[in-house]
Amino acid sequence: SSTLGFQRRFDALRRAQVALAQFGDPAALLDGLHRTNGDPAQKNLILCALVEAAQGDGPASDCALTLLLLALWPGLDAVRRRSIWRRIGTADEVASDVLARTTEAVRGLDMGRVNWIAATVLRNVERDMIRARKRDAAREVMASGADPDDAADSGDAGIGAAGYARLNGAVRKLLGDDALLVIRVAIEGFSQAEVAVELGLTEVAARKRYQRATRRLRDALEKIP
Repeated sequence: SSTLGFQRRFDALRRAQVALAQFGDPAALLDGLHRTNGDPAQKNLILCALVEAAQGDGPASDCALTLLLLALWPGLDAVRRRSIWRRIGTADEVASDVLARTTEAVRGLDMGRVNWIAATVLRNVERDMIRARKRDAAREVMASGADPDDAADSGDAGIGAAGYARLNGAVRKLLGDDALLVIRVAIEGFSQAEVAVELGLTEVAARKRYQRATRRLRDALEKIP
């Protein structure tokens, strides 16, 4: 059966990758990666092993890629939802684009230049989707003969790229180093755990910093007449 075949390919991965040896089946691996209280560094080692295998050849490569897509799916689903909100495409188009771009990102990842696998892949996929939408919007404007400046704010969030830049600057003035954390969570929709990995923090530290920062932001807003 296909399930038995996948298990056999997974067993081959376990034999080839030390970081995967502790997991008896794919479900155990995914459970370990999705556990919120797991060690981020250990999870990253597992993802590194999967990327290395996915960049190889043969059935084991496809198995590793499938496991990576499943492992990253909570983050990819957040990218999918934000992309639909940005009106990058229909739900089906966005889902297909997310999976295609993730596959491309994994296959082409330079492991010598990447520290955190999940944060890098998710950030690159979302960035590339936004850039592609902006290029499409610019071409549409040029084809219609409208003002090219109208394309400048297309494809980002509802406030547009210029508005986003102004918001980013204003939040940084109020919160300093914690601005990126608040923007990622409150505006861009990333989870605190995802941003913790990106910023090199523990999830507990990120949660405490986010709570302090939002209190400071709320206090500042209350002072505005």
